[in-house]
Amino acid sequence: MSKALVKTDFKFAGLKSVYHGKVRDVYNIQDEKLVMVATDRISAFDVVLPEGIPFKGQVLNQIAAKFLDATTDICPNWKLATPDPMVTVGVLCKGFPIEMIVRGYLCGSAWRAYKSGVREICGVRLPEGMKENQRFPEPIITPTTKAEIGTHDEDISKEQILAQGLATPEEYAQLEKYALALFRRGTEIAARRGLILVDTKYEFGTHNGVIYLMDEIHTPDSSRYFYSEGYEEAFAKGEPQRQLSKEFVREWLMSCGFQGKEGQTVPEMTPEIVENISNRYIELYEHITGETFCKEEDGHIAERIDKNVSNYLQQA
Repeated sequence: MSKALVKTDFKFAGLKSVYHGKVRDVYNIQDEKLVMVATDRISAFDVVLPEGIPFKGQVLNQIAAKFLDATTDICPNWKLATPDPMVTVGVLCKGFPIEMIVRGYLCGSAWRAYKSGVREICGVRLPEGMKENQRFPEPIITPTTKAEIGTHDEDISKEQILAQGLATPEEYAQLEKYALALFRRGTEIAARRGLILVDTKYEFGTHNGVIYLMDEIHTPDSSRYFYSEGYEEAFAKGEPQRQLSKEFVREWLMSCGFQGKEGQTVPEMTPEIVENISNRYIELYEHITGETFCKEEDGHIAERIDKNVSNYLQQA
C-alpha cells in the first residue's frame, strides 16, 4: 500500500504562521500568500480518523484546482498556482466568517429538519408537500457560521449576518450572486458527467477590497452529487439515491457503531479498508473530471512537496 501524508512541518522561506486543520495544513507566507497542503488525513463526524488515505489529498486538490480554473469568468479566486499535486498556493484573503451553502435538492440535514416539521431554514421558506431528494424550484442559500476549532457550524440567516456585521448588505448581495452563479456552473459541468450537483459550500474573503472565492470547490468532501441515471426512478419509489460523495465513509463508520459521539471508539482501519477508501476517492476523481487519475507515487511525499513549493516561492 502506498504511503499517506498525515503530518507536515515545513519551514518555507517567509513563513509567518501555520494552521493545522482537520485535513489541510495552511502556511502563511509573509502575510501575502497561503500555501494550502491537502494532506491524506480524513475526517468524519468532526473526528480525524487514525489512518491516512493514500492519494486523497491529491484527488481533492486537483479536483478543486480544475473547478477554480473553470469558474474564473464568474468571480476572482484565490488560486495562484498548484506547484505540487497536493498543494495550492493562493492569495491571502480576509475570510468572511460564514459559509455559503447552496442547496438544489431537499436532502441531508435540510430534509431531517423538514421531516420534523420545520418549514424555514436560515430565513428561507420551504414549500409544503416536498419529499426527500426533491429538487427545489430554484436553488436556495442556507448559510452557516464558520466554526472555530472544536465547535460546530451553526445555521444563520441573511438578516442575522447583516445584523451581526459579518458582511455589509452590498457584500452579502455579491456573495449570493457569486454563490448561485458558481452553483449553476457546477451543475452544468456535473450534468456533462452524468451527475447532479445536489448541494455544496463556498467560502469567500476579501483582498485589497475585492471579494475572492477561497478554499476548495465542488469536491466530494465539500459537495454532494447524485447520479443522474436512476434519479427519477429512485425518487418516485422513495428509495435512496446513488451518491458520489464521501458518504460511503460515514456509512461504513455507522455500520461499525461509530457516529463521533462521546464514548464511541473509531473502528479499526485495516489496510484493506484504507485501500478501499483510497480507490473510491480515485473513482470519484475520474467520474467528476472525466480524466484518468495519475498517481503521484514516489514514497517521499513531504520531501517532494518541500522542494516543489520552495522552488515556486523562490521564483514567484
